[in-house]
Amino acid sequence: MIKVMIADDHPLIRKGFREALMNEPEFNVVAEASDGREVLDLIDKTKVDIIVMDISMPGMTGLEVLEHLKKEHKKIPILILSVHPEDGYAIRSLKSGASGYLTKESTPEELIYAIRKVARGGKYITPSLADKIIEELERVKGPNLHDSLSNREFEILCMIARGKSVRQISEALYISIQTVHTYRNRILEKMKMKSNIELTHYAIQHSLIECIKIPGSKKRSKL
Repeated sequence: MIKVMIADDHPLIRKGFREALMNEPEFNVVAEASDGREVLDLIDKTKVDIIVMDISMPGMTGLEVLEHLKKEHKKIPILILSVHPEDGYAIRSLKSGASGYLTKESTPEELIYAIRKVARGGKYITPSLADKIIEELERVKGPNLHDSLSNREFEILCMIARGKSVRQISEALYISIQTVHTYRNRILEKMKMKSNIELTHYAIQHSLIECIKIPGSKKRSKL
């Protein structure tokens, strides 16, 4: 029996994932979390074989949770499910320790196959993502400027590039306005830039402009 934890801040999405897995006798959904903090609380109390986790959750994002889990629970595989296009977050997720990445446009059959493979110690990426990784390796001669950013800094860079205000970023990430300013200053310093315009231009050039969803927006999942 494969014990699964589902982490997503939308109850309907969790329900869809749970119902998709209920038809497979080898899976047992033993825990559900609605945000990153809850994932970390539950993982210390519940034995799970795999975590299926959204990357955009209130407070601690999936990337931040991923970092914590890989320090404290290295053996638990994590499959990322996200509304974000593969270009933006997939490679960063895999570098941070995820064992697989799927968008929420995936079919239930693909989800089940991916969970089964990841739970058994394998890795899962779509063929289209594999092609993008190869293209990235061929294109990049050295590290990109955004590779030096922490996951939270990277997320804020993407939100700035999408034209989100400091207040909107603060509300979406559950952090203070002053903290947003502090992150922005760090991003500018690390990337040796002086303005949001430069950050946005860079994000467009490196196909990061679609890597973050607009707070409050929802995509319908096929699950």
